[in-house]
Amino acid sequence: MPTTQVPSPQDADYEDLLSLWADLESGLAMVLANPHNIPDFGSKIRQYDRWMQDLLLQDTDTALYLLFQLATNASVGYSALHALVCAVLCHITALELRLVDSERDSLVCAAMTMNIGMTQLQDSLAVQTTPPTDAQQTLIRGHAAASCQVLADVGITDPDWLDVVATHHSPHDPHSDIQALGLVPRLSHTLRVVDRYAAMVSPRKSRTGRSVTDSVRSIMTSALGPHDPVGFALVRAIGLCPPGTYVRMDSGETAVVLRRSAKANHPLVAMLLNRKGDTFAPPRLHRTATSSPLIQAALTQDAVTVRVNHQSLLRQGIYADRLATAR
Repeated sequence: MPTTQVPSPQDADYEDLLSLWADLESGLAMVLANPHNIPDFGSKIRQYDRWMQDLLLQDTDTALYLLFQLATNASVGYSALHALVCAVLCHITALELRLVDSERDSLVCAAMTMNIGMTQLQDSLAVQTTPPTDAQQTLIRGHAAASCQVLADVGITDPDWLDVVATHHSPHDPHSDIQALGLVPRLSHTLRVVDRYAAMVSPRKSRTGRSVTDSVRSIMTSALGPHDPVGFALVRAIGLCPPGTYVRMDSGETAVVLRRSAKANHPLVAMLLNRKGDTFAPPRLHRTATSSPLIQAALTQDAVTVRVNHQSLLRQGIYADRLATAR
């Protein structure tokens, strides 16, 4: 982990921030792949958690943009990236749900390590073009218990962290109000919702990723019914179409979401293609919170083939936000 201070958005460009997130992901990947060889494993995971929080404090919108671009493009090293995306989304959702620090900490550490018992298998499945074999299915079904055992073996003693990992695929009573549940079932359900959402938007060799709105529909209707408070908290926090995702406007144009706005689900977007499919040169920034066109639908990553200068767009988005704030 670097000892230098994380640069602020004013000083860090897209490549700097991408490099910092990539360093965090690669460090986490090494720890998750070799847990028994990491001295003081629990302290290392908490160190990566603090690093993640530092990056998010600099600019959450840019972080979400980078992570959704990575999640919808990468398949190599899937397990660590998925763990990082889930940890970020759990952190943001925990803030929305107003969890106390100790609950947030157990939830995020569980998100980072929930699949540590099948790290290599998860990486293999992401690039496998065929469905899981019977043997792989057996390992998948047992991975929560296996992950909990690995964590216990490397010295994790936080009972909530361990129990959330052990139960993150164990649905609770569908007739129970989530607020009436104990701490571990509540945190397990939160992680389960985030895990499903992140998995659905990420592509595999055997299938394309789903659009974020399709994923949202799925998590909104969970074992708790059509109004899952965790799903609503996640969408309130990151938006129906988060930064880094592609959308079709009701005017027929194609855009990428740059930044959230104070008006829920009305983000700042950059228009990439006109209704005929011709490229905007340069892309045109548009605030959906103040004028039409509005977002009509989310698009999957593979539906948009135009080359995007992400560095330039992020700089413009940050600058536009500063201008709006200064007024």
